[in-house]
Amino acid sequence: MTIDALTRPVASPERSLMAEAALDVPSLPKEAAYALLLSHAGAVLEGTPDPITAMSTMSCLLRQGFGHLWVGFYRVVEPGALLRVGPYQGSLGCLEIRFGSGVCGSAALWRKTVVVPDVSAFPGHIICDPLSRSEIVVPVFDARGELIAVLDIDSEHPAMFDDVDARCLEQLVRWFARA
Repeated sequence: MTIDALTRPVASPERSLMAEAALDVPSLPKEAAYALLLSHAGAVLEGTPDPITAMSTMSCLLRQGFGHLWVGFYRVVEPGALLRVGPYQGSLGCLEIRFGSGVCGSAALWRKTVVVPDVSAFPGHIICDPLSRSEIVVPVFDARGELIAVLDIDSEHPAMFDDVDARCLEQLVRWFARA
């Protein structure tokens, strides 16, 4: 299947791209896969003001596109103190995570992306899914620069994430900082 076939409208003339269009990104080089995913997400979310809808859509696109074990957001419910799960796709997630705890809480506290090639080597790692072997967590900021969530992606494969993932996922979550 060509990239053109993947980006053709599926059902609605009102949108240039629909969520129903499947992304087959694992067969592409990582940079090309993210470029397609970013384009697809931008088209699907065009005109959508709701951050929860965007989080749900991004979780879906990332999980279906890349086949990751777990993809979702932990939202800030007490600034500087507490994250709460959702929206997400995958097995049951930890319901709440304190800032500074585990990979998600550390990324929230440090306000920077954390790439963990081996979760068993991360001090204080919280085991939400015992199948998880590697993880990336990206902070999500709103237009005022306030931390509103973290994007958490787990893989059952070790060392799945790298600087390309970090850069591209940071670009994806900039959607929440639009004015």
